[in-house]
Amino acid sequence: MAESLIEIEVAYASVGRQALLALAVEPGTSLRVAVLASGILEQFPELDLANCPLGIFGKVVVDADTRSVCSGDRIEIYRPLLVDPKEVRRLRAAKAAQAKQRNS
Repeated sequence: MAESLIEIEVAYASVGRQALLALAVEPGTSLRVAVLASGILEQFPELDLANCPLGIFGKVVVDADTRSVCSGDRIEIYRPLLVDPKEVRRLRAAKAAQAKQRNS
């Protein structure tokens, strides 16, 4: 008897638009294979899956090539960071300190 398919979603947001695709895959399908099967690359051809981390419900999955999906999973494709958040906070704090000194 053949195993039934499991329902999952694949989510991606670029700067200007986002997509949430529902699909059914066979049990044991890896995250990366599921993302490729979703057809997301047809909607976002600029997407470089080899360099984008994948996650499930906001948690990065370290080995997306071997981790199997589970029924109900929402696989998320994360864009690479353009700026380090720590650096942004450091610059913001330095700017606030300068403004405070000028107003004193």
